[in-house]
Amino acid sequence: MNTMMQLGRGDAESQLEQTATVGKDIIELLSTAMYVDPLTVYREYIQNSADAIDAARAAGHPAGQVQIALDPAARTIVIRDDGDGLPMQGFAARLTAVGASLKRGTQARGFRGVGRLSGLAYARALTFRSRARGEDIVSTMRWDCQRMRAALKDPDDHRDLPALVAAVTETHIETEAGPPFFEVRLEGVVRHGDDRLMSPGAVADYLSQVAPLPLNTAFSHREGIVAKLSAELDMAGIEISINGEPPLMRPHVDEILVDGVRPLRLHEISFVEIPSTDGGTAALGWIAHHDYEGAIHPSTKVRGLRVRAGNIQIGDAGVLADAFPEQRFDSWAVGEIHILDPRIVPNGRRDDFERNIHLANLKNHLAPHGREVANRCRTSSRERKRVRDIELEQASAREGLSILRQGSLGAAERDRVALSVELALMRAEKHTGQTELVVDVHQQTRLELDGLREELDMLASDEQAPASPLDRLNPERRAFYEEMFALIYNCSVNRSAAKGLVDRIIAQIA
Repeated sequence: MNTMMQLGRGDAESQLEQTATVGKDIIELLSTAMYVDPLTVYREYIQNSADAIDAARAAGHPAGQVQIALDPAARTIVIRDDGDGLPMQGFAARLTAVGASLKRGTQARGFRGVGRLSGLAYARALTFRSRARGEDIVSTMRWDCQRMRAALKDPDDHRDLPALVAAVTETHIETEAGPPFFEVRLEGVVRHGDDRLMSPGAVADYLSQVAPLPLNTAFSHREGIVAKLSAELDMAGIEISINGEPPLMRPHVDEILVDGVRPLRLHEISFVEIPSTDGGTAALGWIAHHDYEGAIHPSTKVRGLRVRAGNIQIGDAGVLADAFPEQRFDSWAVGEIHILDPRIVPNGRRDDFERNIHLANLKNHLAPHGREVANRCRTSSRERKRVRDIELEQASAREGLSILRQGSLGAAERDRVALSVELALMRAEKHTGQTELVVDVHQQTRLELDGLREELDMLASDEQAPASPLDRLNPERRAFYEEMFALIYNCSVNRSAAKGLVDRIIAQIA
């Protein structure tokens, strides 16, 4: 009886066994839903190029260049690197595999095996070409993106993923000697919004922030940053050029012009070293300090404490905003944090990181640096207020001195104006004594205040007071005008306007 029951259970289990089915819709998820910003196409293909170049360099082969060709008229994009390429054997299998990357567990940046699919949503056809080092064969695979999208939309098309991929791809080889390369070609690029995908300027701006490029040679802190970080990081980067233009560099320079406001000047560098949970190094980085006059304009392309893994930026400004006491201070910061701990893993979209204790450790150790930036922001705000207050007191003193210089007031009113100038200078001097940051401004202000005080001493002195334009009037008329002018000044909200009126009256009676 027990034997029969056991046999029955085995038959039932064999009937329940089935093969997992991966449907065609996975392609739509991985090519459309994963990449919202069209420009991320460049990041994904540049990431693959960087991995190929690293592998070639590790093998002792010269490599390091990526050429991008944009043709807006033909609606084509070509991205070509000089890595070691993919050999003919296994070429098709590598490029049709989905989520089966051979890079997982290595030092390579990409490891999920889906990045090459990013171009499927933005072109009518996607072509991969490669020649491996040591081969004289060029292998080519073409994806028919239009046909693929039509199949995805067809409710009657029930093909699984392998069947659909086989139907929309074709592969061929041709004999052609030459150096190794890997090339991605997008044909019939679809227009999206402002068409940044086909704009050389927009692509250059994007890649200058995201790609593994060298620091700008115009950045005076470049050598110091490279020297500090190069022991743990490859800071050489790769050379990327667009349509034959000079190679791109990162956007950091000493002085960045911003329309309508003062330039952003990066004048001091602080270095960051974050320990991992087991005593290693989780991350290295640097923060560039400036005058902290407000949130940095996005047009500078350096706004925010950026984070990079494999020297490729993860997300945009704001990924590390919660490391600051208030998230708004991230938009005041300039700097980069380079992830070294492989347990801090970018998410599938590479716009943030997977949540785990290692990411929490990173942000906890970044918090003191965030507080330092916040303190500098607040100190700068207080300093700017003091400078404004000093300027207002100086303006008030100069206004009073101009009235004394006019010589239109009687002795009592002149003493009152002189006292107001004295009080303004005293308040300004008190503010200069509290200055914390701007030493040059402090010294210049002290000189200006000393000059104003010397002028006050001269104008307030009966012996050195300037001649009055009312001196030629008889005492009664002079007293009348002095009293009238005093009333004008005392009753006027705007003393500059009042002085102008008095000047005109004096011109009439002189």
